[in-house]
Amino acid sequence: MLSRTASELFWMARYLERAESFARVLDVTYKLSMVPRHSQQKRDLALPLNLSLTHDLFQARYPQFSMANLINFFALDSDNPSSIYSCVEMAWNNAHAVRGSLSAEVWECINTTRIQLRTLRQKGVEEVGIDAFFDWVKDRAHLFRGAVFGTLLRNDALCFIRIGTLIERAFATTQLLLLKDQQLNNDTDPVREYYRLDTLLRAVSAREAYNSIYRQPVTRDTVAELLILRNDVPRSLRACIEDVVGQLEQIANTRSHLPLRLAHQLNVDLRFSTREDLAQSDMQVYLTGLLARINALADSVRQTYLETV
Repeated sequence: MLSRTASELFWMARYLERAESFARVLDVTYKLSMVPRHSQQKRDLALPLNLSLTHDLFQARYPQFSMANLINFFALDSDNPSSIYSCVEMAWNNAHAVRGSLSAEVWECINTTRIQLRTLRQKGVEEVGIDAFFDWVKDRAHLFRGAVFGTLLRNDALCFIRIGTLIERAFATTQLLLLKDQQLNNDTDPVREYYRLDTLLRAVSAREAYNSIYRQPVTRDTVAELLILRNDVPRSLRACIEDVVGQLEQIANTRSHLPLRLAHQLNVDLRFSTREDLAQSDMQVYLTGLLARINALADSVRQTYLETV
């Protein structure tokens, strides 16, 4: 496969996964905004800005810090490169460039998502309802993945789509854990801690999984174990990296040493770590280190497969 084709497929998948991730984060932030006012509320609402590092851009476009402005900024603002609208547009551009490598169903899914989002942008999120909008974004992402799994050949194209999705998901989960840990460290109120952990689980669709595995009230230690070390939770870091290893093995060639080594090393470290190891770690340092390793893995994939030799 040409490096350019692989790159377009990789980034198409990353942008669509990023759009869904921001929909999930916005959903959590919106629900946190309904908690009775407290000293850390503004910090809670700034979660999407912290994730995307767009504080300055937001302040330049919106003089007032409010939930309504945050939703507009991250949902449909074309000037925000991290908005759901911008992510879908960039995913569509990548998909259009490699139309021949996609099935008709996958292309129609992406194209229809873009058309519907442009129509929705003219009406505004409030017109369709905030919760309905978030659900729509997640549904379109689910439909895309279903079309990918159900219609694409099991070849290199599918591998690069999967690698892009998994790396973006691993990064998003780890970054969300890092910022949630900062929030919890800054506010020790047990009621708000419980609510923050609960919304974190719902953001990654892991509330039911948590109840099934632990059968106890949520705690920081158990949530960290679930979203970092469990390989049976689809959005956990270990599950993502384990799947990345499998995809990289399928496309391995004589130049694949570095990405394979980085992926295997990270997978082994996660596989043989325990909840006690996490409890004894400085979570801020630990999660920051994980983000650096995920970025290094993504960069090695780019240099090995996505750049012209």
